[in-house]
Amino acid sequence: MRGLRPSTVAGARRRTEALLLVLVVVIAVFGHANAGLAMNGELPTDLAGFAISLTLLSLVGHLGVRRFAAYADPLILPLAMLLTGLGLVLLHRLDQSYIQRYGAEANAPGQLLWTVIGVASCVLVVALLKDHRFLQRFIYLTMAVALVLLITPAFMPADTYGAKRWIFIGPFSLQPGEFVKIMIAVFFAGYLVIHRDTLALAGRKFLGMRLPPMRQLGPIITVWILAMLVLVFERDLGTSLIFFGVFVVMLYVATERTSWIVCGVLMAAVGAFVVGSTEPHVKNRVEAWLNPMAIFLPEEQRPAGLISDQSAQALFSFGTGGLSGTGLGQGNPELIKFAGRTDFILTTVGEELGLAGVMAVLVLYALLVQRGLRMALGARDPFGKLLAVGLSAALALQVFVVAGGVTGLIPLTGKALPFLAKGGSSLLANWIMIALLLRISDSAERQREADTLAPAEPPATLAA
Repeated sequence: MRGLRPSTVAGARRRTEALLLVLVVVIAVFGHANAGLAMNGELPTDLAGFAISLTLLSLVGHLGVRRFAAYADPLILPLAMLLTGLGLVLLHRLDQSYIQRYGAEANAPGQLLWTVIGVASCVLVVALLKDHRFLQRFIYLTMAVALVLLITPAFMPADTYGAKRWIFIGPFSLQPGEFVKIMIAVFFAGYLVIHRDTLALAGRKFLGMRLPPMRQLGPIITVWILAMLVLVFERDLGTSLIFFGVFVVMLYVATERTSWIVCGVLMAAVGAFVVGSTEPHVKNRVEAWLNPMAIFLPEEQRPAGLISDQSAQALFSFGTGGLSGTGLGQGNPELIKFAGRTDFILTTVGEELGLAGVMAVLVLYALLVQRGLRMALGARDPFGKLLAVGLSAALALQVFVVAGGVTGLIPLTGKALPFLAKGGSSLLANWIMIALLLRISDSAERQREADTLAPAEPPATLAA
């Protein structure tokens, strides 16, 4: 690329993106057709509409990036669109099973509408936000709004399943934690740019490790307390882990001090142990994690608080799928009941596409995170570097807490799997995250090309 003109570089990137988007549409349409044939013996009646919708969404996203962020990474949009398309395929497939078994309403049409809103919002953010550094001017306002959004669900009634993670406004509902993860990444990026030197000051050595000075432990203690308050009052384990984890990761990247990681892990472990031992809702989830199969014992022999068979059914689903799966549309993921279309949607992948399908989905997430970290390395400004790291860390942590909970690695958190699971708030927030990554990537590549094409300074001449 070093020898190409800027317009040629941008054009090559967008052509790559366009070809990948064509592949994305083909994969998603093939999956939808395959599920329909497996379940009903005929092609879905909405196959043409599905194909046209996904094609138009991809085209709008591509044209928006081509117009407003021509130098952006060519993999980000196709990866996000592929995950969203696979999510729509799975929800269409699950709708049929849920309607037949439980008489539930279809969720795929609503998810498609939110996909339209998400892609439109992504293009709008890319078009209006000419420079990501503009966000650095409003970091304290951003954090104030984030705290209001984070605290508000504590005053709302708990949802049907015990957690308080929603804001209800008439017939509408909003899950603020999905947007807070972006806001805290923006705030921490700006805060750490300003206070990086102070946080990196030498502290006392303890057991061969240099600990941060007590005066500089204030920010991490404050964030730790906020995370624990969310966990206690809102019973939202997932948001707490993401909120605190993003801060610790960004703090480590900014200061390059492993002592922050050690302090963060210890504080998270202590807080999780105390809350998990005392708060009933979180304690019940820990119990379900430790003894998932105990749900099949007689009621009087079950551990106290164990009332759901979701964790056990998820393990059965993964076991049934084996290496290659039962085939799309040929499993029974609806046995997990209501959660099969939210955080447990990964079990559908495990049962019907097998371990190979689960690994493929996780690789897509890993690629998206990798592209975010790659643009962090390429960004020339500290704020852009830290913001790209924070957004990538938020995505990685959310995938970890959801996939880890479903597979039994950690307790369930109830968060939605990004792009794949049902949820308008989650889908909209993640597409806004994609927009920010596109903007940072475009700015970094433009600067790199400008530096490459800048005329070299004439060599200094020696005085006679």
